[in-house]
Amino acid sequence: MPLLPLTCHPATPADAVRRLDAEVDRRPDGLLCVTFRLVGELDRLRIPSAGVSRLGARLWEHTCFEAFVAVADATAYHEFNFAPSGEWTVYAFAGYRDGGVLQDPTVTPGLVVRRADEQLELAVQAALAPLSPRHSTATLRLGLSAVVEAHDGTLSYWALRHPPGRPDFHHPDAFAVKLEPTPPAC
Repeated sequence: MPLLPLTCHPATPADAVRRLDAEVDRRPDGLLCVTFRLVGELDRLRIPSAGVSRLGARLWEHTCFEAFVAVADATAYHEFNFAPSGEWTVYAFAGYRDGGVLQDPTVTPGLVVRRADEQLELAVQAALAPLSPRHSTATLRLGLSAVVEAHDGTLSYWALRHPPGRPDFHHPDAFAVKLEPTPPAC
């Protein structure tokens, strides 16, 4: 899949960020792999130091990266939040914002954070099968987004596609990528 650029919501500018993009790979073994890359003046942003991967809470209040995953013909969806600290949270929703934290240890994602002078990279692997039996074999809708916190505490909101109005990553229009199932290798 080509590089997917995330754009900043016009109401929340962030001049310290030059570029934010993502790469997505849906593997035949049922893993969803997403790599987020933020390029900019990292010293002007609040980016927590990488630590041990663990369950977090309210990650969207600070710098974090998000993946929203839905089976193409369903209203239910899942939200993955990943912080540069190594924290993560998975949510399950029956419909638009109708849900909460998913308490299932089988959905624990793999998370790797790399930081260089002006680039932050966060690579994740999430197993799709624990979400539902259909997630491994069905066509999926995917929304990718990020919240970036500046040193002064202001937040900017980044997404593949922003619906009209205020930032809303849960809006159906934000699910901008269609992922077909990957056939197994011969």
